[in-house]
Amino acid sequence: MGNDSTPTDDLRLFQTGGHACGYWPERSARDLVLDPRDPRLPDIYPQALDWGFRRSGDLVYRPHCAQCRACVAVRIPVAAFEPDRSQRRCLARNADIQTRIAPARRTAEHFELYQRYLAARHRDGGMDGHGTVEFDQFLVGSWSDTRFVEMRLAGDHGPGRLLAVAVTDRVGRGLSAVYTFFEPELAQRGLGTLAILRQIEWARREGLDHLYLGYWIDGHGKMDYKRRFQPLEAFDGRQWRRFRL
Repeated sequence: MGNDSTPTDDLRLFQTGGHACGYWPERSARDLVLDPRDPRLPDIYPQALDWGFRRSGDLVYRPHCAQCRACVAVRIPVAAFEPDRSQRRCLARNADIQTRIAPARRTAEHFELYQRYLAARHRDGGMDGHGTVEFDQFLVGSWSDTRFVEMRLAGDHGPGRLLAVAVTDRVGRGLSAVYTFFEPELAQRGLGTLAILRQIEWARREGLDHLYLGYWIDGHGKMDYKRRFQPLEAFDGRQWRRFRL
């Protein structure tokens, strides 16, 4: 699948059986999955991101549907990014929120926030029944270099109230935004947007090249926010190109 310092000629790929699409439940989907037992997976992961793959738990996958190419991998070239007016307002509105990059370890505080978020945003969607085991499998993983980007209200005496967590992989020359959950009652703050802006700031501080955002899907309301981060690059199956609105 490519030439780099990690040989991949013998890399095994598996195609899943048909399953309900996570974005369009009425459609059937299939994925390509890298061999989860391959001990090289942590080293292959950066290259896999460049091939349009994504991590979910310990699985690195890419949609591979017979009749659909709606899922487009996108990333932000962080050095070129400039927040637009709406994003600048989001930063100003949340100036009272402090950010800390923490180890990817579940605490009661993380889990309670996650459950509130799922109950509000994914009711009856299959994820709202997640317990601690599913939390660890989905968000922490066993081999990835993962961090929790915690966003808290500034407190006078120690850490303030936890409002959002951006689960983020530090990988190669970039960061990968795995999943974000936040306080659902504070939708007016734009915490999802703030999470991406703070991840961009982290990538810039470390001189990294890209923030990978996973998949954008044309016409899907929950994915449309990604194209507001410009410039944006999209993977066309062979190479990354400037995303054209």
